[in-house]
Amino acid sequence: MDWKKNSIVLSLCLAVACFILIACKVEYSFNGASINYNEVKSISLTKFPIRCAYVWAPMEGMFYNSLSDAYAKKTKLKVLKKNGDLQLTGEITEYSQTNKSISSDGFSAQTQLKMTVNVRFKNTKKASADFEQSFSATTQYDSRQQLNAVQEQLVQEMINDIVDQIYNKTVADW
Repeated sequence: MDWKKNSIVLSLCLAVACFILIACKVEYSFNGASINYNEVKSISLTKFPIRCAYVWAPMEGMFYNSLSDAYAKKTKLKVLKKNGDLQLTGEITEYSQTNKSISSDGFSAQTQLKMTVNVRFKNTKKASADFEQSFSATTQYDSRQQLNAVQEQLVQEMINDIVDQIYNKTVADW
């Protein structure tokens, strides 16, 4: 008789546990996005023109491609040219190089590159999330190297850093 009671209690416990597991929904996001996809379906990005004195032309396209790839790969948002639920516009406001350190012979040993992007973000579903902010990144290279030999790699590193900052500010709760 005890065996029968125990099996009934065990069956009820298993049924309740199964019901709880089916009724609950656990969702994990490893990309850091905190987007309500029921409200927000798209993001529009414009090209960020270069508005600084020192210019390297490929930077504009590299930045736009990296930014749009980040949202396309890390979110379910549709990336549009205009009229998205989220809207990103801006410009590249600084691209500069400065001597960072001097060697014993009095010449520059390290050169620092800096890139700054001004971003305007508009959330058409939640106006309190709107902002305008500048994002910057720097990197250094050995001054014995020619800039044109390392420029593409270094600019891409700075772009990746800035894109991460923008992504975290716009759609991640970090």
